[in-house]
Amino acid sequence: MTTGYKLNRRDYLGGSLALAASAVAMGAAHAQSQAPAAAEPVKEPPLIAPPDPNTKVPTFKAPPGSIDTHTHIFGPQSVYPFAATRPYTAPDAGLPAFATLHGKIGVERAVIVNATVHGFDNRVVTDAIALSGGRYKGIANVSDTISDRELEALEQAGIRGCRYAFLARLGGKPDFSRVKRMADRIKGLKWCIDLYLEPALYDDFFPQMRSLAVPYVIDHMGTIKAADGGVDQPAFKKLLDLQRTDEKCWVKISGPERMSSGAAPFQDAVPFAKKLIETAPDRVIWGSDWPHPNVRLMPNDGDLIDFVPRCATTAALQRKLLVENPAKLFRF
Repeated sequence: MTTGYKLNRRDYLGGSLALAASAVAMGAAHAQSQAPAAAEPVKEPPLIAPPDPNTKVPTFKAPPGSIDTHTHIFGPQSVYPFAATRPYTAPDAGLPAFATLHGKIGVERAVIVNATVHGFDNRVVTDAIALSGGRYKGIANVSDTISDRELEALEQAGIRGCRYAFLARLGGKPDFSRVKRMADRIKGLKWCIDLYLEPALYDDFFPQMRSLAVPYVIDHMGTIKAADGGVDQPAFKKLLDLQRTDEKCWVKISGPERMSSGAAPFQDAVPFAKKLIETAPDRVIWGSDWPHPNVRLMPNDGDLIDFVPRCATTAALQRKLLVENPAKLFRF
């Protein structure tokens, strides 16, 4: 897969003005100091890595009707331009590559989550849904000013929720009030709220999440880090308590490569995933996170589907995680 573009390079000019001993030189230096300052160069968003193109054939055979509930499509930029204010630039990872990936790992259906690179333009998701024959649903990015009519149009186009990212590296600001306002507006659509947040926000956000008028889904196992104390770490205990006591709380069993301190098969992430599945087996869903934006170590998607039977250890749990739960939440 080729990106079709490259980041701009910036030239930095260095040096300093030397102090002059004579009045003439001092005058020249003063005149130069009064000249307009050069404009700051435009800072390009960082370019992230593409996905691993050599997907392994997994050992695990996903049950019929399996759904990948967290995946993205990027571009092509010639058709779906990236937002000017995006926090990063992604190589094109379009619908053909997306479909090929799922064919390789044995997943039949998907929920496409619109990523921050596309801003509030959801066409990359709704166009893919329109071509899917009912196999895809989507999660949109919505602005505070979107109209009720526009929300209804997204529902008709196959959108089943909206997403809010509160990660510092993505520029997310910890203002939960807009989430609560949107939850009240989408209640009649039977949408969910998708939340990408860090443990540092748990104490502030969890009480507010409990009061939401709609179900909410926590991305990537709450972005817990295995190295921060294992399953006994305070943040993970708070996540389990929320999951156990609030029936609106769903958790994505996704991003083991983000949680793990090592490489595949991400063994240190298994106890976390198992505990989340055991705590609320009817409110957990699986996602690949293809094409894996902003990861420390690029995973192979064959390894990610093979992660499933190591944390969902029975055929019944695997079917809940991959088929029954997401079909219910996203109304397939």
